[in-house]
Amino acid sequence: MQVHQILKSKAEERVVTIAPGCSVAEAAKLLSERRIGSVVVSPDGCAVEGIVSERDIVRELGRRGPDCLAEKVETIMTREIVGCGCEEGADQVLQKMTVGRFRHMPVMRDGSMVGLISIGDVVKARLSELSMEKDALQGMIMGY
Repeated sequence: MQVHQILKSKAEERVVTIAPGCSVAEAAKLLSERRIGSVVVSPDGCAVEGIVSERDIVRELGRRGPDCLAEKVETIMTREIVGCGCEEGADQVLQKMTVGRFRHMPVMRDGSMVGLISIGDVVKARLSELSMEKDALQGMIMGY
C-alpha cells in the first residue's frame, strides 16, 4: 500500500499544526485536546519547521521541570525531520520510522506538507493488506 492510499483512509485529512512562536504549554494543551501524539511546527500549515511530540514535552519536563512550559516550541522541537512522499510504500515508511525511532512522519509533495501519518496508520494499512492476501490465498486453496 502506498502513502497516498493511507492518507485517503484517514478520518482527519487536515494536519494539526502550531506556530513556531507558541509556548510548550500551548502545544501540550493542543495535544491533549485533540488526543494526538505530535504536532507539526509550521508558520503556514505547509512548511515544516519541526515536530513536537508528547515524548519531547515529557523529556523536557523531566530534565528542567515546569519552567520549560513557558518556552517557545522551537526550543524543544525536533528540527531534523524525515518525511516521505505520496508514492512510497508502507514498508519503506515503517523502515524509516523504525530506524529513526519516531512515530509520526510528514508526507511531502513538491516541498510542501500534504499530510501526516503515524506508525499506527501504517501498521493498520499493512494489517489490512495482509488480511486481503490471506483471504486471496485461502480462496485459491479452497477453490473460490
